[in-house]
Amino acid sequence: MEPVTHVLTGACLARAGFNRRAAYATFAMAAAAELPDIDSLWAFRGPVEAFQHHRGITHTFLGVLFEAAFVVLVLYGVHRWRAARYAKRARPVPVGDHVPVERPLTAAPVRWGLLYGFCLVALLSHLLLDYTNNYGLRPFYPFNPHWYAASIVFIFDPLIFALLLMGLIVPAIFRLVSAEVGARRQPFTGTGWPRAALFLIVALWGVRWIEHDRAMQLAMAQSLEAPPPPESVQQQSGAASTPSEQNPQALPTYLSARRALANPDPLSLFRWYTVTDFGPVYQLERVDTREQTIEATEGTYGKPEPSPALVAAEASPLGRAYLDWSPTPILSVDNSRSAVEQAMADADEPPMAGGTVVTFRDPRFMGVLPWRSNGGASSLGAVVVLDQQNRVVLESMSGHVEPER
Repeated sequence: MEPVTHVLTGACLARAGFNRRAAYATFAMAAAAELPDIDSLWAFRGPVEAFQHHRGITHTFLGVLFEAAFVVLVLYGVHRWRAARYAKRARPVPVGDHVPVERPLTAAPVRWGLLYGFCLVALLSHLLLDYTNNYGLRPFYPFNPHWYAASIVFIFDPLIFALLLMGLIVPAIFRLVSAEVGARRQPFTGTGWPRAALFLIVALWGVRWIEHDRAMQLAMAQSLEAPPPPESVQQQSGAASTPSEQNPQALPTYLSARRALANPDPLSLFRWYTVTDFGPVYQLERVDTREQTIEATEGTYGKPEPSPALVAAEASPLGRAYLDWSPTPILSVDNSRSAVEQAMADADEPPMAGGTVVTFRDPRFMGVLPWRSNGGASSLGAVVVLDQQNRVVLESMSGHVEPER
């Protein structure tokens, strides 16, 4: 999920009652809820390094143990600094029989063990939110590098965002109203609204999970007419391009769906974008689970035949990382001169005589935004350029070129 949603989730969890049990809980949980995204600093090493390490060790059950300790240690230092300043502060002087009451340093008791546990809860909320979207994460890394993704929530969900704001803002408004009417100020706001917001988010996940399953069923119930064999196979066998040309009376062959992925629409609970694997081809569709309809959107994408250039691109650092992450990668191989020149020009690199351009795309991020038509482009696309000896000369991720080492 995007960073603000993570921070709001941590704050909402704290306001649900954790902030009454330990000092600094609200700040600690809000900070911890976003801390795993510190792996974004890998971007300084280049786009390939950033892609390889994104949602890596900081997004694991092992990593959160150390991240929670880091947050608590930082706050421990802050607390010691505040306590030293508090000790040096001038004490109020008693007047007659009146002894002024000193304001405590913290409204809640200082409990470092509890605070560590609360930070773990906030960090686990980050992992849970990232699991719900279609990018996924590797929670068991480095012991198990497998990616897991529920694919029920887009990277930004307006309804979840609104519920979190409701859980935090409404109690603050009521607190201001109470102050206006002269009510005694309470150290903590009510926990009802934050708890209600979190409950509604879980309920929303349940609805999306059900609709996601329906979209998957619609996608898997499809069949697709088999495409003609590749030209190389036709030339070797002397076959016609289609079954009807071979024999006008022959019936077409249909392919069954082998697997499918359903990706959420940020503006609708019932609209999904599916990727169906029919064996030799992928097909992208738009599904409406309320109307029980499915229609092709971006068409079909064939899987390229193995070639030395394709094998070399897949073995590159970017290729290995991409194939490890993407469950249904769409690969294309282009060894035309114009494609190589265009790839080198886009990277501001000198032209190269001959070579091959291998493009990696993930269909989960092709055409997922209903207000944007991207013509088959992927927001997380990768390009590997090889020379005539199939040596990697350029790697780029989402249009950003990997610097030379």
